[in-house]
Amino acid sequence: MMMKLFLLIGVVNGFLAVALGAFGAHGLEGKISAKALSIWEKAVNYQMFHTMALLVTGILAGKIQSTGIMWAGGLFTAGIVLFSGSLYAYAIWGSKFLAMITPFGGVTFLIGWILLGYAVVKYL
Repeated sequence: MMMKLFLLIGVVNGFLAVALGAFGAHGLEGKISAKALSIWEKAVNYQMFHTMALLVTGILAGKIQSTGIMWAGGLFTAGIVLFSGSLYAYAIWGSKFLAMITPFGGVTFLIGWILLGYAVVKYL
């Protein structure tokens, strides 16, 4: 069940990362500043990196019964929303409040990677 869920979340995020990357390159160029476009691109990159992490987590969830794997997948998902989501919003609206959310997403990613690494070392 969790394997399918993380794989599906990964697939959806992969699609969204490509679509949002194309939107940034073609739809936002000239409409937002170069700095804001750079922030948008960072959001796309982190979303795609963690999409790959979700796909790996989904595959591992099919092989390993570990709460660490489950937490890692949840944290990668939350990190995409917090980190990339806040950067997308910041690039568009420029709200400093939204930019203050981004580090929480980064910490969420880091904890997800630690849990994934621990599960790999312990179970594989």
